[in-house]
Amino acid sequence: MSEHDSLLAAERRLHTAQLTSDVAALADLLDDDLRFTGPDGTLHTKADDLAAHAAGVYALTRVTEEDVRVFATAHTGVTWFLGTLEGTVGGVPLLARMRYTRTWVRAGTGWRVVAAHASVLPG
Repeated sequence: MSEHDSLLAAERRLHTAQLTSDVAALADLLDDDLRFTGPDGTLHTKADDLAAHAAGVYALTRVTEEDVRVFATAHTGVTWFLGTLEGTVGGVPLLARMRYTRTWVRAGTGWRVVAAHASVLPG
């Protein structure tokens, strides 16, 4: 499998793990040093993300992919996701068209997100 294809598969595994709040899968896909900038500018860590999923803070019911672009080398990669998320965050309804940019590193035989940024798009 090419670097491109393996990173695209990892990106899609991440979508599934987020949708199901699969903390074990997220722990495998997120680097221990992860830093994620949320749409409000808040910086989060891997521990923050895992705790929020475990506590049910994030409850996604739908992730609809419009476009995913992938750049991958042997050891690093970037994905750009465009799509719609639906569910709740902290009990507040969420329906948003989002753009995520994720930087990945290859750790052993798998990919892990080391940095990410999310933006809410108008409309």
